[in-house]
This record gives sequence, structure tokens and C-alpha cells, in this order.
Amino acid sequence: MSVPVLDNARARAVFLARHGLGAKAPASAMDVIADLGFVQLDSVNTFARAHDLILWSRHGSYRPDAMNGLLAQDRAVFEHWTHDAAVIPMDLWPHWRLRFARDAARLQRRWEKDRPTGFGGQVDTVLRQIADHGACTSGDVGKDEVRGKGGWWDWHPSKTALEYLWRSGQVSVARREGFRKVYDLTERVIPDAVRDLPADAAATVDALCHAALDRLGFATPTEVAAFWDVVTKEEARDWAQAALADGHAIALDVAGADGKLRRCLARPDVLDQAADLPGKVRILSPFDPALRDRKRAEWLFGFRYRIEIFVPAAQRTYGYYVFPVWEGARAIGRIDMARQGDVLQVRAFWPESGVAMGAGRLARLRSELSRAARFGGCGEVVYAEDWLRSGG
Repeated sequence: MSVPVLDNARARAVFLARHGLGAKAPASAMDVIADLGFVQLDSVNTFARAHDLILWSRHGSYRPDAMNGLLAQDRAVFEHWTHDAAVIPMDLWPHWRLRFARDAARLQRRWEKDRPTGFGGQVDTVLRQIADHGACTSGDVGKDEVRGKGGWWDWHPSKTALEYLWRSGQVSVARREGFRKVYDLTERVIPDAVRDLPADAAATVDALCHAALDRLGFATPTEVAAFWDVVTKEEARDWAQAALADGHAIALDVAGADGKLRRCLARPDVLDQAADLPGKVRILSPFDPALRDRKRAEWLFGFRYRIEIFVPAAQRTYGYYVFPVWEGARAIGRIDMARQGDVLQVRAFWPESGVAMGAGRLARLRSELSRAARFGGCGEVVYAEDWLRSGG
């Protein structure tokens, strides 16, 4: 039996529309999160935090304080782990029980070897402290313990215990203060109506695999498993076989930027779906969900993107933290910019190979930078003299 082929132009349009970059504008920040499935959180703030930029690039009137409102007041989202720390729609919380259980077993085995001696003995102590005295931050636990000097991962035993309690679902993030997590007992954070919902492992695997495919548009079983990073590859492969057998999915060959085909799963109606893309210029987060899988971005869009944090400055092709710039269905460049006081300083823009920066495209880029400056709380945009570089 022949397998239908999705050409590259159509595949890009389908994929980007599923990632909130289509013509239909979302009504709210919560709509963006629900459509994407989750938004990765990151502390880097050269111009705006990554999660805020993800939301703003899709919902232009978004403001950064809205995220904490959804988490702390509305309880519309919860914070936990996918491939990284993320905010996730609250209705998916029951399916994270599987993640809690798997993380608890895995972290206990690993951290007993890698983390400070005594963290296991502090788990009950920290849990009792939160139960008796209320919400806390990592700075409120283990005050008499020696703090490490090795950065984020050099934790004292009580900090490690607190992280274990969060990852295992016994405590939850109640709110953020700045970028600090404030933890409380899960029963005080997650609404009773959500915690009472049942979700066994089989139901979770089925629900999360279906939800991943819907949000990706097309995917291999490995990509389905990686989307939430809750389901294993083996579970995703078994689910894929069942979905093909019962008609919930079809096999589809998708053309990459180089014309090579990749066998994927998709919904039966994927070839009939509209996927209009606006031609507007967008500045995306380096952690944008459409690009976070770097190998997929290179295969589908021909866009090779790496954050050059650990590359010596003299050897960097670009700045260590540059923002992808998108127009329609393709990357048109990457930009090095940062907030300095109340000024958005544009240091450099490198067009992608084959992208001509004519007057119209340049005007659209400048307009988007002005909009970005307002979002980032900057009064003006200042361009370096040599900011417009030659193409890649």
C-alpha cells in the first residue's frame, strides 16, 4: 500500500501552525499554553525571559506578570518537568502522576550516589516543615547546612530533598517570587477537583501520545515520546502500532528541507487541513517549542541552531545567545540584542544564506524590534554601526 507524501512547504506550514505561529491569533496567554501543551521556563533574561518571549511572540498583548497570575491565582497551570521545567495546563496534572512515580524512583537511585550525603534523611524533615509552617523557598530549608559553591547543582541536603519532593509530586510550586519557586503541599496548590480525577498508567500513555501527535502535526514514535518526556519510547512505539491499526493515525512520508523523506505518524485528515502562515517577521525565543528539537529544526527547515554558551568567544559564529528571527515558513536570520538600561541594544543581525535584506524586509524587522523594545520595557532601540552583517 502506498504511503502519502507531505511535501516540505506543506509540512512546514502544518508544523508551524500547530506551534501557534499560524494566521489565527490566540485569544489569551492561556490559549497559547493550552495549544502548545507546555511552555518551557528559563531564567536567562538578556532582553526578556524565554517563557515570556514564547508567549509574546504568539499573543502580542501578553505581559510577563500574566504567567504568575495563571499559576498562583487562577491555578490554570501547574509547574513541573517535561524535557525541562515548564508550565503545563492544569487539566493534564492527573497524567503527571506517572511522571511523579518514575521521577521518584529514578532520582532516589541517582541522587543517593550523586547528591550530598544525608538528603534522604531530610525528605521527611522538609515535608514536615512545609506542613507545619507553610509555603517556603529553597532558602528557607536547611539553614544550618553548608551551602555549596558549585552553582545550581551544588545543593545542600535540604535543597536536594525539596527538589525531590517537588519532582515526586508531594509538593508543588505555589507561585514564583521573581524567578524563585515557592513550594507548598500539593493538596494546598492543586485543586481538589483535579487531584480527584483518576488516571492510570495506560490511560496516561494513551492520552499523552494522542495529545503529542495533535500538537506536532506529524511525528515519529520517538518524537511522540519526547514531547512530554513522560512516556517511554517503547510505550510510544506500542501506542503508534495501535493507533495505526485502529485508524486514529496514518503513516505519512514527510519531506525535509533536503528532500529526504521521514516516515511519520499523522492524523488521517492532515493533508486536508488549512495551514496558512502570515508573512510577518517574528523574534523567537532560543527555547521556542517549534525549534527546541534542534535536529528536527535542521531537518525540516534547514536551520542549524545552537546556543554557543560553552564556545570560547573567539570561536563563536554568532553571539553566545542569539534569537532566531522568523518570517512566514522559514528562518531569515538570528539577532544578537540585549537590554541595557532602558535601551534595547541591537549588536548584530546575521541573515540566513539566500535571504536578501531588501527595504521591505528590513522595515518589517525594524518594526518588530520596536515592538520587542516596548515589550521588554525599553524606551528605544539603538543599533550598532555594523549591526547588519553579511549572510550565512
